[in-house]
Amino acid sequence: MLICSGCIRNENKSVIFSLGTENSRMLPFISLVPPYMKRKSIRTLLPSSHAPLPFGPPSSLAPWHYQSSDSSGKYFVFSTGVGLEIRTSPDRTAFTFVGLVWPNGASWTDPYTLTSNGALWAPDCYYANGVFHLYYATSSFGSQNSAIFYATSSTGLPGSFTNHGLVTSTSSSNNYNAIDPNLLVDGSNWYLSLGSFWTGIKVESVSLSTGFPTSSVTSIAQRTANGGAIEASVIYKHGSFYYLFTSWDLCCRGTSSTYNIRVGRSTSPTSGFVDQAGVALTSGGGTLVLGTHGSIVGPGGQDLMDDVDGPILVYHYYTSSGSFLGINRLDFSTGWPAVV
Repeated sequence: MLICSGCIRNENKSVIFSLGTENSRMLPFISLVPPYMKRKSIRTLLPSSHAPLPFGPPSSLAPWHYQSSDSSGKYFVFSTGVGLEIRTSPDRTAFTFVGLVWPNGASWTDPYTLTSNGALWAPDCYYANGVFHLYYATSSFGSQNSAIFYATSSTGLPGSFTNHGLVTSTSSSNNYNAIDPNLLVDGSNWYLSLGSFWTGIKVESVSLSTGFPTSSVTSIAQRTANGGAIEASVIYKHGSFYYLFTSWDLCCRGTSSTYNIRVGRSTSPTSGFVDQAGVALTSGGGTLVLGTHGSIVGPGGQDLMDDVDGPILVYHYYTSSGSFLGINRLDFSTGWPAVV
């Protein structure tokens, strides 16, 4: 399964998205970060009867993960694939392939992909203090033989990243799966969320100086329904709440996909998440944010960002024409996110 995960956020609280794979299904994750220097509103199409359509015509959208922006005014997209693909855009709409994070391969991941120079999953990147912080996953389909690695770059360009090694890993002896990393930077506190199926979503504290965990994992969301289908976690802070976004059900089956985006909130990034009805996310709670509507099928693999036009939801979806990247604004005026 293809995994797109990860997001890049920057010091202006901007985020980026990417696609990924996991559990023998194609799982696209997406995240986007706006350029520091740009101040440009983004147009949207007319809404459907159920929810707004993604920004831009479908022909201009691609199933890639937006990542970070730099001072040159570019959006970066990092996506699942051999070597992790990089694309850039000046306007959050049209993207150009520029190369690979690892143009010479990533042999250190072979024990987890179970092949030579296999596809890498779910890149998530954050830009802070002049550094691109990249987390990415590697695994084999339907397996807990999984790992998350950490790398950095001063430019975000192809071949510029330094790999710093293994962040965390799982095997069949664990009750969760170490894929789909997503970094939350909350002032001087960093947190990494991860997980897919099994016992769900976990979070751990991360050192600002090393990028590596400083605590054991804590459970923050879990499902028993539909085989425990929950993944693609994103913790996003807005106002006094932390919002935990996840993707439920099944991805990467074309127009048969059942993916949908859910949310809960808490006053802590490490515990206490409940949905709008008060059901704990650790007990299967999750308020629907975006599901299949009209021609848009299986939205998920999401990430969030703050751009100049407000909070932005980025996600992957299908139509009868193929797979695409969707971008919509979010309205938090009620205390809960609504797609607008």
